Amino acid sequence: MLFVNPWSGGGAARRAALVARARERGIEAIELGVGQDLDELVAAAIDRGADAVGAAGGDGSVATVAAVASARDVPFVCVPAGTRNHFARDLGADPRDLVGALDAFAEGVERRVDVGEVNGRVFLNNVSIGLYGDAVRHAGYRDAKLRTLLETAEEALGPGGDAGGLSVVDDLGAEHRGPAVVLISNNPYAVNLPGTRGARPVLDGGRLGIILVDPPGRRPGRRARAWTAPVLDVDGEREIVHVGLDGEAVDLRTPLRIAIRPGALRVRVRPPRSTRSRRPRHGERR
Repeated sequence: MLFVNPWSGGGAARRAALVARARERGIEAIELGVGQDLDELVAAAIDRGADAVGAAGGDGSVATVAAVASARDVPFVCVPAGTRNHFARDLGADPRDLVGALDAFAEGVERRVDVGEVNGRVFLNNVSIGLYGDAVRHAGYRDAKLRTLLETAEEALGPGGDAGGLSVVDDLGAEHRGPAVVLISNNPYAVNLPGTRGARPVLDGGRLGIILVDPPGRRPGRRARAWTAPVLDVDGEREIVHVGLDGEAVDLRTPLRIAIRPGALRVRVRPPRSTRSRRPRHGERR
């Protein structure tokens, strides 16, 4: 069963006639409408016997379908029909070939990847706290996260400012009160590797990637920290904190408990064309 968001990516799924192409392959496809409860639709499809579920849309749609698939231990297929397709790209999907991505349903290699969870809510990419509103809307945010977050903090706060009264303890035991931004990702981003800006080299490393940016002037010469951990707790002076969850603005109650769930999601990935005929490696299933 494939769930298609027709508005994502400027209508990419409709331009590719994705619903029709899926049905030609024996995949039941539903084009989503306004006001439908996607969680309930996915759960109902699994109850009717769907042996795999997929999403063609942006990060929000993809995360919703994946969360239900993870909870029910059903394989998930990600079709890159969004604007930036972060999770799909990190899985190795070609965003220029939506129709080809459908091959993962029938001939994909299955693997397990991690998901993140914040106060019980699943995320595939990241949780951003603090200046998430300005940072997420910045044109360069997803291509150069650390640099953009530093620039956003300086532009929006000025020297000595902070956002939201957050409190975070880093991997060295130092407490950061009032950081400008905290970005927590499902596996760390490759911040400094050439050609991998905004990408995650692995999705099954079992660690959260954490980037914390202090306000300008707070810690001279040391404005940002980056580390990894299986769990992160974030306290706040306010009862409710504004959060960017896979790019969607949500409100969550403090304290926040953010954790990695290793191997919690079964994904089917279309093999590269040059390796279609190879046998699965140990631990992989077709």
